[in-house]
Amino acid sequence: MKGLTFVSACAIALGGVSLSENVNASEQFVTIGTGGQTGVYYVAGQSICRFVNRAGADIKCNAPASGGGVANVNGLRSGEYNFGIMQSDHQYKALNGVAPFQNSGDMDNIRSVFSLQSEVFTILARKDANATQLDELKGKRVNIGNPGSGQRDTFEQIMKEKGWEPSVFSLVSDLKPAEQASAMSDNNIDAMSYFVGHPNGAIQEASTTTDAVLVAVTGPEIDKLLADKAYFTKAVIPGGMYRGNPDDVPSIGGKAVLSTTAETDPELVYQLVKSVFDNLDRFKRLHPAFNHLSEEEMMQAGLSAPLHEGAVRYYKERGWM
Repeated sequence: MKGLTFVSACAIALGGVSLSENVNASEQFVTIGTGGQTGVYYVAGQSICRFVNRAGADIKCNAPASGGGVANVNGLRSGEYNFGIMQSDHQYKALNGVAPFQNSGDMDNIRSVFSLQSEVFTILARKDANATQLDELKGKRVNIGNPGSGQRDTFEQIMKEKGWEPSVFSLVSDLKPAEQASAMSDNNIDAMSYFVGHPNGAIQEASTTTDAVLVAVTGPEIDKLLADKAYFTKAVIPGGMYRGNPDDVPSIGGKAVLSTTAETDPELVYQLVKSVFDNLDRFKRLHPAFNHLSEEEMMQAGLSAPLHEGAVRYYKERGWM
């Protein structure tokens, strides 16, 4: 079965633990690609695994930190991951083989499992950079995100819409999410970016240790992007969520989506979905970004690829389809 590792192989890798030591030889190991440890993707993956591992279905789930949504698409393609969390636009782009996946072709076997939290493309700038609008970032030191991350792909898409080359900034960095806050507080960058659910730990850290303001992502080019790309929606970062930012700040957003491939065992997908939805109230308490999740939205909102048959089986069993 693609992507599944049985305990015998893992035992060898972990130092020779033998099957005779009360280990179930039929146990399946499943891996979920997440994101940086400061982001909601990581919390989501860890939370899903928490309920899968408690369900007693002979499935052991792990959710390591990864490069983010683009890296998770590539991990699904290669079989490194059984599941991956990604922005709704990346699911669409993978399905249709468009940038940044144009060299890999259509991924017609990508499948939706359910959507998660709403996400907002977020730019935070040092107050002394005097940048509260997107155009005011020109000439500044900006972190556009690490390769393979959702924020980098989105930032590059916005730059393309605006006709910007990297040279419009005095410095372009590709720091990982966990590195951004310290870089801002050390005055090594003027602005950081993140496509993430709120509240977010990295944004909270940066705005606590540095006088910083959220940058409005608006303008005619953004309006055109929203009109052309249905997977993006208007979004707002609520005022008062972060120190020094009392007012709502507009931007663009989308949904985080748990994806897999058509080849993933339907029973495995069914058991994962069941373990989450049977415990949805408890799941929602594991991060503030999950507070507004609902069964109806999770089955529909932001899903730009067909549902996996294992997920459909559970939703029909519950009478939701």
